[in-house]
Amino acid sequence: MITLGIETSCDETAAAILRDGAALSAVVSSHWLHTKYGGVVPELASRAHIKLLAPIIEQALSSAGIGIDELDAVAVTRGPGLIGALLVGISMAKAIAYARRIPVLGINHLEGHLWSATFAGDDLQPPFLALLVSGGHTMLVGVRAFGDYRLIGQTRDDAAGEAFDKVGVLCGLGYPAGAEVENQAQEGDASYHAFPVGMKGQKEYDFSFSGLKTAVANFSRKNPDAVEKHRKDVLACFQEAAVDSLVLPTIRAMEDFGYSTLVISGGVAANQRLRNRLNEEVGKRDGKFISPDIEYCTDNATMIAWAGWKRLQAGERDGLDMSGDANFPIPGLTKI
Repeated sequence: MITLGIETSCDETAAAILRDGAALSAVVSSHWLHTKYGGVVPELASRAHIKLLAPIIEQALSSAGIGIDELDAVAVTRGPGLIGALLVGISMAKAIAYARRIPVLGINHLEGHLWSATFAGDDLQPPFLALLVSGGHTMLVGVRAFGDYRLIGQTRDDAAGEAFDKVGVLCGLGYPAGAEVENQAQEGDASYHAFPVGMKGQKEYDFSFSGLKTAVANFSRKNPDAVEKHRKDVLACFQEAAVDSLVLPTIRAMEDFGYSTLVISGGVAANQRLRNRLNEEVGKRDGKFISPDIEYCTDNATMIAWAGWKRLQAGERDGLDMSGDANFPIPGLTKI
C-alpha cells in the first residue's frame, strides 16, 4: 500500500510517500517570507502553498522512486489550520484521487502529531499519555488506541509555542523565535528573575501561558536596559517558567491516571530543556519517555500519510465533497 501524504495547514508545505506505513521520502518547505511580519500571514501562506505544492509532491515521488500511477491512496490535512492553506492541499489531494481513481482521506493534523514518535523507531503501544505542544495547540491526551482518545487537559488561553515566539519577538529576536529562544536561554542564568508558572498549585491538568507572556512584556517595558543587557538571562527565566508550566500538569496527570509511558509531540517537543525535564521526571517514576526525532516534531506530511494509512486499513474513505475545517476535531476524542 503506497500512500501520498500532503500537509498545508499553516506555513509548511510538505509531501511524503509511505509504503505500508514505512517512510520512503519526505519533503518540507518552510515559508520564511513571514519573518518580517512577526507572524504567519494567512493569505501569503496560501499563495506559497499554491506555488510550492506541485513541485514538492513531484520531488517526494522522485525521491521515493515512485510514479504517480503507483499511488494507492492520498491522505491530506483537513484541519485544524488556516482555512485557505488547508484548501490548497485538499484541492490537490482530491484532484489526484479523482484522476487516479484512488481513495482520499482527510486527516486531523493533531492526530498525526500524536503518533509522530512512531518514526523514532519506538513501538508506540497504547495506552500512553501524550503531551501535544505546538505553536497553535497545547493539550494532554490519553491514548487508548488509534482513534480512541481522551482529552485530559488543554491550554486555557495561549499555546506554548505562541508564547515562545511572542516572547522572543519582545526580546528582539526574529520570527519564528522558538529555536533562538532556546539557543540563547542555554547561555543565560535562570535565576536572574522569577516569572510566574501557569496553573502552579492547581489540581487540574490544564495549562496557561497568557500570564507568563504578560509578565515578560511588563518586565521588558519597565526594564528596557535589563532586557538589552541581560537578554539571555531573561530568556532563560522565561523558558524555565514555560517548561514548568508544561511539566507540572503533565506529571500530575501521569500519576493520577496511572500512565507509565509519556509521549511528547508537536513543534515545542523539539525544545531540549523540555525533553530533559520530562525525561528526568518520568525516570524518577520508573516510566518510559518517548519523543520523536526533531524532524518529526514540526509540521510534516509523514505523520499525515501514516494516519491516512491507518484509517485506510480500518476501511475509512472520504468523498470528493470533503472540505477543509479550521476547527476540525480529533476523531474519537472525548473529554474526561
